Amino acid sequence: MKVRLSPFVVGLLWAAALLWLFPLVGAFLVSLRTLDDLTLRGFWSWPREITLDNYVRAWAEAGVSRYLLNSFIITLPSLLGILVLSSMAAYALVRFRFRLALPIFLLFLGFNMVPFQMLMLPVFRLANQLGVYDTYLAPILFHTAFQLGFATFVLRNFMRTIPASLFESAVVDGAGEWTIWRRIALPLMLPGLAAIATLEFTWIFNDFLWGLVLLSRDELKPITTGLANLKGQYIADWPLIVAGSLLATLPTLIVFFGLQRYFIQGLTLGATKE
Repeated sequence: MKVRLSPFVVGLLWAAALLWLFPLVGAFLVSLRTLDDLTLRGFWSWPREITLDNYVRAWAEAGVSRYLLNSFIITLPSLLGILVLSSMAAYALVRFRFRLALPIFLLFLGFNMVPFQMLMLPVFRLANQLGVYDTYLAPILFHTAFQLGFATFVLRNFMRTIPASLFESAVVDGAGEWTIWRRIALPLMLPGLAAIATLEFTWIFNDFLWGLVLLSRDELKPITTGLANLKGQYIADWPLIVAGSLLATLPTLIVFFGLQRYFIQGLTLGATKE
């Protein structure tokens, strides 16, 4: 069933989209200007000279290439751990009937409601006690732990859409639980896993808080905290910073548009069918 929108509603949607894009267009123009031109003529003036030098300096001199590599080193293992552990937890909560299934699920759900800002000091002290502070392992472990609740919540709802008869047939054929999870549950959960992967990649890659709390060495910092170091005490090279920021958005845009179809399918199926 197709919904036909009135021209007024379509016009409002276009206006909202253009309003949302307006700051991005301004940021793109700033990245093509020199600092002198921006300082003398203001933010919203048209650049007298367009140059790509800011992107070259951001990549080579400002360390954006290194910061982006650090972000991938942190994000990809965290994402893999989240997908594997949350899919196992969702499979166990749906597949097995035991007394603590609902309390465990509510624990996952309740953990999502805890503001991360409340955990900054405990996490900082725990990282020191575990000996992982100021290493890649610290943000990887804590990103995996903190995002596990949301991922399990979404995948559990998605797992409930899979007929239990598929699992029962596999048991009759002699398949163990590991085989059922790996060969039946995981392939059927691919849309849900793609949706989780899109969200979690974006959240972890763009995270600023835990990179600031758990890492102090500049050579280990992700792109978000690394870009913050480009701002000087008395003056900031805004064209350089904005160019670096736009380069930092490219990986998340590529991931989102690459998985967009699975992302929408996974969210809608897992949310509307029990």
